[in-house]
Amino acid sequence: MLKTAQGRENIAMGDEIDAIGTMAEGALVARAVEDKAGEKASGHDSAACLNCGEIRSGNYCGSCGQSAHIHRSIGAFWHDILHGVLHFEGKFWRTMPMLAWKPGELTRRYIHGERARFISPMSLFLFAIFMMFAIFSFMPGSGDSIEDYMNSEEITKTAEKLDQQIAEGIDRLEASGELSAKEREILEEQIDDWKTESNGISYVRTGKPKYAGSESKIDADGLKISTGNGLDSGWTALDDTVNKFVKKTQTNPDLILYKLKSNGYKFAWLLIPLSIPFVWLVTIGVRGHRFYDHAVFTTYSLAFMSLVFIAVVLLGGLGVETGLIIPLALGYALFHLYRQLRHAYALTRIGALIRLIFLLASIVIALVLFALILLVLGMLS
Repeated sequence: MLKTAQGRENIAMGDEIDAIGTMAEGALVARAVEDKAGEKASGHDSAACLNCGEIRSGNYCGSCGQSAHIHRSIGAFWHDILHGVLHFEGKFWRTMPMLAWKPGELTRRYIHGERARFISPMSLFLFAIFMMFAIFSFMPGSGDSIEDYMNSEEITKTAEKLDQQIAEGIDRLEASGELSAKEREILEEQIDDWKTESNGISYVRTGKPKYAGSESKIDADGLKISTGNGLDSGWTALDDTVNKFVKKTQTNPDLILYKLKSNGYKFAWLLIPLSIPFVWLVTIGVRGHRFYDHAVFTTYSLAFMSLVFIAVVLLGGLGVETGLIIPLALGYALFHLYRQLRHAYALTRIGALIRLIFLLASIVIALVLFALILLVLGMLS
């Protein structure tokens, strides 16, 4: 039990370290995809470029584009990280108000060429995703939510009920004269299921199974689900993969959740290609738009929804009533989608509302597909 607790402590500490690295990583990655156009710089009027050696006239080299201002202070380094993503001098303050209140206009203006004035959708999306993961890692209870739930009164009652069912089932088995061979076989399978479920709770609480008789056998190929349990589709490779994943989930749910959360932020970008075809379907009949336009629409929308999600989590962590902020956030998210759809594609109010209904259905499908991808990645890892 001590080893299990220490393991969870190490995972929680690892989450916090990952979070710090993730924040910096998010800023640097976002900066890598964001150009410097539209930014101000200070430097000498005329000198040789320190990067390529060409004579520079103004704040930037006309040959390679390097800035004239070169620094070597740690303060300037952190400033670069913040400035590179948020552009406090201009891009941030031009982008965020429009993203929050006029997302359709922002999308349309970016598509039609005003790229230097605003933060690019991909840069904003990457930063939002990395920031979301970092904040979740630092939020109180983020590392032990499963443990708290598994030690709750509800699960305690479930465990006690399972123990009672197992004891009663064993008593019936011992009174062998009361059961036929078929009934005995069915009861043995039921008892084994109860033991497996009880072991899942016990693994989280103590780090070891409570009923050794229900453990799966181990052979040269690794873990196998006990006879009578698990998927049996006839496709051996699929059965083994699914059954091993189920077994891992039962024996170490903390690790499985950690992997799903980690894959969730690492592969969050998949939401963009998953969503673009649905946006295209929803806007069929609206002329003059290409897949690039749908990609900008999708990425700005996902970035904003991620930022709203972050705001809800932070407000909840500060003690604001979730029963108030969640309905408000959901309501504004719908309103935001409507405004972005209407103004980005120049739709009428009725047209935007009708297309919004289909878009919401498409969002559910895209999220289900994304969840299935995460599950598959969890099975294969």
